[in-house]
Amino acid sequence: MRSDGILGNRNEQVIGVKGSTSKRIKWLKRRERWLVVLGVILHAIYMLSIFDIYFKSPIVHGVDPVPPRFSAPAKRLVLLVADGLRADKFYEPDAEGNYRAPFLRSVIKNQGRWGVSHARPPTESRPGHVSIIAGFYEDPSAVLKGWKANPVEFDSVFNRSRHTISYGSPDIVPIFCGALQHSTWDTYPHEFEDFATDASFLDLWSLDQFKNLLNRSNEDPKLKELLQQENLVVFLHLLGCDSNGHAHRPFSSIYLNNVKVVDHVAESVYNLVQDYFKDNLTSYVFTADHGMSDKGSHGDGHPTNTDTPLVAWGAGVKHPMPTSSNNHSDCGFRFVDDHVHDTPTPIEWGLHGIERVDVNQADIAPLMSTLLGLPCPVNSVGILPRDYINMTKAEEVEAVLSNTKEILNQFLRKSHIKQSHLLYFKPFKPLSHYSSILDKIEGLILAKDYDAAMNLSENLRSLALQGLHYFQTYDWLMLMSVITLGYVGWMIYLVLHVLQSYTSLPGNVFGMERAAERNSHGKIYLCGCIVTGMLCLLFLLEHSPPLYHAYMIMTSFLWVQIISEYQFIKALWKHLFERRKNQVIKLLATAAVSFFIAEFLVNSFTDRKLYTGCFLIAGATASFYLFKSIPWRSGIPIYVCIACWFLSIFTLMPAEIPDNNLLVVSSGAVIIIIGIAARWLALHAGRRKYWLSMCNCELKNPKDSILFYIQAFLVALSSLMVYLSTSHRTEKQELLAFHQLINWSVAGFSMVLPLFSENSILSRLTSIFLGFAPPFLLLSIGYEAVFYAALGLVLMAWILFENTLFNLNIMNTSSSSTKNVTNHLILGYDNRSLQLSDVRIPLVFMVLFNIAFFGTGNFASIASFEISSVYRFITVFSPFLMAALLIFKLFIPFVLVICAFSAITKLNQVPRMGCYFLVILFSDVMTIHFFFLVRNTGSWMEIGNSISHFGIVSAQVVFVLLLFALTNTYTKNIQCNSSVPATRKAN
Repeated sequence: MRSDGILGNRNEQVIGVKGSTSKRIKWLKRRERWLVVLGVILHAIYMLSIFDIYFKSPIVHGVDPVPPRFSAPAKRLVLLVADGLRADKFYEPDAEGNYRAPFLRSVIKNQGRWGVSHARPPTESRPGHVSIIAGFYEDPSAVLKGWKANPVEFDSVFNRSRHTISYGSPDIVPIFCGALQHSTWDTYPHEFEDFATDASFLDLWSLDQFKNLLNRSNEDPKLKELLQQENLVVFLHLLGCDSNGHAHRPFSSIYLNNVKVVDHVAESVYNLVQDYFKDNLTSYVFTADHGMSDKGSHGDGHPTNTDTPLVAWGAGVKHPMPTSSNNHSDCGFRFVDDHVHDTPTPIEWGLHGIERVDVNQADIAPLMSTLLGLPCPVNSVGILPRDYINMTKAEEVEAVLSNTKEILNQFLRKSHIKQSHLLYFKPFKPLSHYSSILDKIEGLILAKDYDAAMNLSENLRSLALQGLHYFQTYDWLMLMSVITLGYVGWMIYLVLHVLQSYTSLPGNVFGMERAAERNSHGKIYLCGCIVTGMLCLLFLLEHSPPLYHAYMIMTSFLWVQIISEYQFIKALWKHLFERRKNQVIKLLATAAVSFFIAEFLVNSFTDRKLYTGCFLIAGATASFYLFKSIPWRSGIPIYVCIACWFLSIFTLMPAEIPDNNLLVVSSGAVIIIIGIAARWLALHAGRRKYWLSMCNCELKNPKDSILFYIQAFLVALSSLMVYLSTSHRTEKQELLAFHQLINWSVAGFSMVLPLFSENSILSRLTSIFLGFAPPFLLLSIGYEAVFYAALGLVLMAWILFENTLFNLNIMNTSSSSTKNVTNHLILGYDNRSLQLSDVRIPLVFMVLFNIAFFGTGNFASIASFEISSVYRFITVFSPFLMAALLIFKLFIPFVLVICAFSAITKLNQVPRMGCYFLVILFSDVMTIHFFFLVRNTGSWMEIGNSISHFGIVSAQVVFVLLLFALTNTYTKNIQCNSSVPATRKAN
């Protein structure tokens, strides 16, 4: 009988194979370990490439500040930042028609200016505050560094001040004041940030600290003298809205009441400062670092996260003006979230008659610097919002020119650094004559032609910003070319490995080269080393970052490995053309279907609803095939259809999961019912033909029954704790330590029990399903608990489908045992060769793996993390522990999918590592597609999503391997009760 290898049929010779089996096993294991290590290193390195291409730090050192040539309008400045405050919740009225911030509304109408400040993703606290205070958009990689105090040193308004007074969160204030000598600051303990309580008291704490400071100054002459100095900055960080938004959502009464508290703090600070100084030389700026989504999270580019309020008043700030299209000159300016200036103001805000002036978040830093008469922070890219400052025309031109020169200095510094490093430098041509433009501006100022000077300054500033972007993206083409070649090389290398190691193909089957081939390999490696060395030397001469060398070395290494296999590739090409036409068509059709599924998964990242159609079609198709192949009385065709159609419902549901504790508790009952049904089948269905491989009826151990009852009890207990913990926390605003202890104990203990279950496929997978249910239920808030049950049903349907195909192949292949003996000896394992039809296993795995991503939300969005799901384990703010719990919850469905995948590879007797490498191959088809889909134009929401898609798929390859290693603990001793070994023995 011919063996259906991955490229077609081929006669196998068994003579001499047995003697080489031991050598074959060692070679294959060593090669698998090497490829796994290489894959992890490659994807880790290539994932870092997005930081060099897209997340490169905008900070450039050695830039000189530009001293202002105008008098300071204000002597001091008060900055109030309400962390997590949405613009709409601040401006709109409550249900009774009363506005939540009466003091600041009176300021808007009578004293100052207002608008919306547009933040840029990632809309997290650290980047938001850096943007406000330092004037630049910190590279998103800073979020990964936590809340360390200046992991990269940068200039800020606080640095330029004579003294800074700051009170607020321990996660924000030390970033800017921790290493600042001329500062007075204090923070509350981390324990104060308890999500189970109303966090508005944190805002009052900051107010009280500032009030106490002013009171102490009446008895401390040195402190009083310090407060009377010029260029004083007061910064109060108000965390209440952020904490209450996470814990109770921005529509809750607690969050909305916190807006009133923030307004009270602003009014109190204003009255304190006015009464203390009595000179009307204080400027006030009120804003927020980011907003809050409806589900109580932030991070992405949705307008609820990027739109924040901005109110400025006091010394140097213009008074309110009626709405008019002629009030300012930048009506067409587009903001970082793609909003156009003067977008319609919602009628319910009640401010449509007062001019609204929107800004980019980084524009606040030059505004504050100008009000204090300070140089702008040297890395600021903010544009001075002229419609906020109240200055003479001459001073206004000088302020804009100072802003322009500061951005131009950054451009010149970056240009000088690039030119000094590169052997071939391409300058930014539009600014080749910048000095003559500056001279012309100075001449216009001397001639008092302020309008022309203003226009020329703003044009020069715009060119300088374009120049900064030019040098920020200078290496993109080279890097993207190298990374693309690397991914293509890796995929080709994987294909060669799978064909050589897991299929029945001609050529060097055992991987042992002849002496003649070794000499040619040596020449190839030598040439590869020379070429790689020359490229790295070029990078070294150009002072390129170390990772540039790593990208080039990795790409060169892969292509050298491919070229060294030219003998096998030559034989493979010859073998392909010797095949029959129908086999070649079958190969091309399989490749086309695989590519189509990979593209389907790519598109599913932006449209979850595609999975609904996918599982509706899959359920109908699979059940139709089974109806034709096996008796309908078995119930398997109907079950497969119902399970797939049930799972298809979830991707129609909203990604923002609504709270529904009753649904979570009910899901526990559903999970127990599924467990009981699976247990009954394990005990009574094993004699049936299509269940024989999955059950082991001869070994009925009483301990297994006890284990099942314990697991069912833990699922029921976890459902009860979901109700008790949530109810008590809602009513008493706290989480009992007793409840917390039970939740941790149940979650931990339940995951250990599957290790002691019976090792037949059905029994072990049922135990794993019940074992991970308690922690998942305790981390659920709504319909995702039902999704867990639905996913378990579909995974069992997948196993039943594969088991049916396996039994049909045994019956339909008369000499399968002879073929299997041959393939076993070739592979050296208890496995057969991979066949072309086996490609369906990794493809189905990828679909199920991705439905675990998107079944209950949009994992590609940072804001999809639902922080309230961890409140049954911890409520005191601990970002790393909370993130760990959230990630663990997201990984539980993946664990189920991989356990089912491992069981299927054992059931079908195919090499699991061969299927794993095919999974990596198809994942990298998606990765390289996403790499080209990364955008650098359009809204920042689109840009951020495109980058996150690439990062997720790249990381997917790495953590699939980690999950394989983790789940191997549960699946390594699974046994199939198959009739095939007996058939082999007879032969």
